[in-house]
Amino acid sequence: MDPLVAFFITLVLITVFSLWYRITPFFTLIGGAILFGLLAGMTPDATMLGIVEGVGRVFSAFGIIILCGAIIAKLMEEQKQTEEIVSDIRRVVHHPPVIAGSSGYLLSVPVTCCVTSYIMLIPIIECIGKDRTGRTVLLYLAAVGGVISYALIYPTPVVIPLFGAFSRGISPLAFDAVSVPLSLAVLGAVLLYFRFFSPYAATRRDSSAFLPSGTGDCITDKTQGIHWRAWAPFIVILLAIPVSLFLLKLSHVSMINIIMLAGTVTAISLAPPAARTAGLSRGAKHGGFIIFDICGAGALGFVIVQSGFASTALNQMTLVIPVILVPFFLAALIETAQGSRVVTAVIAAEVLAKSPVISTIHPIPLILLISAGACIVSYVTDPFFWLVQRTTGDDIRTVVRYYTLPIALAGILILIVAVTLQYLVFR
Repeated sequence: MDPLVAFFITLVLITVFSLWYRITPFFTLIGGAILFGLLAGMTPDATMLGIVEGVGRVFSAFGIIILCGAIIAKLMEEQKQTEEIVSDIRRVVHHPPVIAGSSGYLLSVPVTCCVTSYIMLIPIIECIGKDRTGRTVLLYLAAVGGVISYALIYPTPVVIPLFGAFSRGISPLAFDAVSVPLSLAVLGAVLLYFRFFSPYAATRRDSSAFLPSGTGDCITDKTQGIHWRAWAPFIVILLAIPVSLFLLKLSHVSMINIIMLAGTVTAISLAPPAARTAGLSRGAKHGGFIIFDICGAGALGFVIVQSGFASTALNQMTLVIPVILVPFFLAALIETAQGSRVVTAVIAAEVLAKSPVISTIHPIPLILLISAGACIVSYVTDPFFWLVQRTTGDDIRTVVRYYTLPIALAGILILIVAVTLQYLVFR
């Protein structure tokens, strides 16, 4: 069967089974990977080997990060440190939705991983919200804000392979002179989307709706000093970034793992014995659920890529789609198929570098077109989708509405700007 047809059949069945039977995502995605492999003509052995390798790749990329983040969060909960951080934030925060979105946006660049930045923010955001709906809105904004900067700004892992393949001598500063203002404008559009289209009543009231009322467990005494002990894991994580890059000269993969380990060691060291035991146990359990969900997405994505999906898609698209839109649709299909924006960038760069498409499009619009396509469909193959679903506790429909659709909106805006630049500025 044609890989494109097999892909769409698999996507529909995964959605139906997820919504109807509410099976844990790991088994749904593994089942989808088996189905796709067999429909696409892969042997059972090749399909299972692809699943195993896909699980292994995602586990190696995110396992340490997610486990460390979960342990830090649970250790903070055991010691009421999230409440202490909130008491510090309430002194300066006047509009929590903006803070949540901009925090995810800003952290993704130095951390070079939107998943890591989101995990770092979870324990803080979960206590900022007045109730569950308020907290959920803030979590979505942090996730979407992180994806925006991650997909657009050099030097993140999404942009680096694209810039290396297509820059043709253009300075990174010249690219960021376009991408940074664009990303800020897109973030503003996403904030407006949540303000006017979110069903949560909290988004239509003043910003105090997001803040704790002060009657619960959250500490609100403004006469206290800054709770440095509660902030210590995050301070160590941020300080470890320049140390990892400039002193130890670590690679990107090593860096994001070592900074999370440094933060976790700090949190464990500062926790009293009782909190340490409970936090480690609860963190390992919570992290395990998240890790296996996203590993299922990795299995499906790897099997799809191994089937030759990308090359088939490019050959068919060049026959019916205007050249200016080919990079966008190719990236959108690759992203939908395997879920990782970094993998989308790498595969798109490899496939397009050998095609005549790149000679007709200026490097800056070309990179933006691929970044836009990588944002269009963040769905069941996207590991971040399942992380957000797990941490918000929402059903798939809701996650699509407030994670997938805002990121798709960002992709459409980036597409419009890229096409405009190509025809009006770089002709």
